[in-house]
Amino acid sequence: MKGRFINHTNHPSNGWDEKQLEAAEAYGAVEELPFPRIDPQLEREEVHALAEKYLQEILAMHPAAVLCQGDFSYTYAMVSLLKEHGIPALAATSERIVEMVKGEDGSQKRVSVFRFVRFREY
Repeated sequence: MKGRFINHTNHPSNGWDEKQLEAAEAYGAVEELPFPRIDPQLEREEVHALAEKYLQEILAMHPAAVLCQGDFSYTYAMVSLLKEHGIPALAATSERIVEMVKGEDGSQKRVSVFRFVRFREY
């Protein structure tokens, strides 16, 4: 029986392309647990406490893997906790394609497109 793939990011899976959805579903059904807003004034201990709070929610979901990306300090804390519990913590890798677009007025605008490549375990 497959487990659940927990999307713990600020990027809901309903915006993912087919390749990313298929890669996630290889772990199991995709479930959302939105990434919390991390106040930049929080101390390290407060960030860790928040990660511990969300870890309890994640554990209750019985995940096969967790995609965790966002604020670096929170992500580090959460990935460390997930590893302690033997749960694979993943990051999405992508290829960035940059194109310079020239406007009618001569202005230039940089457009970046990110194409999902794969999930990589922390």
